[in-house]
Amino acid sequence: MTDSAPMVYIVDDDKGVCTSLAWLLESVGIQSRSFVSATKFLADFDPDVPGCLVLDVRMPEVSGFDVQAVLNRRGAILPTIFMSGHGDIPMSVRALQQGAIDFVEKPYNAQQMLERIQRAMRLASQRHAQGMRQRRLRQRIGTLTAREKEVLCGLIEGKASKVIAAELSISVKTVDVHRASVKEKLNAGSIATLMRDVLEVWEAPGEQLL
Repeated sequence: MTDSAPMVYIVDDDKGVCTSLAWLLESVGIQSRSFVSATKFLADFDPDVPGCLVLDVRMPEVSGFDVQAVLNRRGAILPTIFMSGHGDIPMSVRALQQGAIDFVEKPYNAQQMLERIQRAMRLASQRHAQGMRQRRLRQRIGTLTAREKEVLCGLIEGKASKVIAAELSISVKTVDVHRASVKEKLNAGSIATLMRDVLEVWEAPGEQLL
């Protein structure tokens, strides 16, 4: 298990379930952390560490759905597998609608659970890598001047340099200078690449370009 491999968080008020699932994961070299308290998990969870979550639905005080709601408000990108000993279709639909990737009924099949967790780990790695790219791009966007951001907005809206120049009361040559500077600062090989990368950040939940 490498340091960069996603962490598997297990949150279930049944200590026996946490222990057995942790042993199952350990048997194939998967690192995990168990919590019998949803509140403790939410306090300890580090969004900067790639990971996925195996989460019980029914827990005292803070339910699995409550945990999911908190993570969604925080903008967490944690692939979540719900577990329940009393699952039904409305419950599974609710979990998936709110962002869970899977719903498992207890008692679970060990091999199937491993396969589902491994899928969640692959997704966690992908989401973490995407999040890192977006974070770097947001930092680069932060280095743009106010005028460069105005030119960038025009490019994103599909406007030609002539139109941007007229709207900003500057020359077309000046627009082209700013456009070249934006490409360089954002490390974009082309305008098409620039727009694709910026839109990835701009359209992310809770993100704004300016």
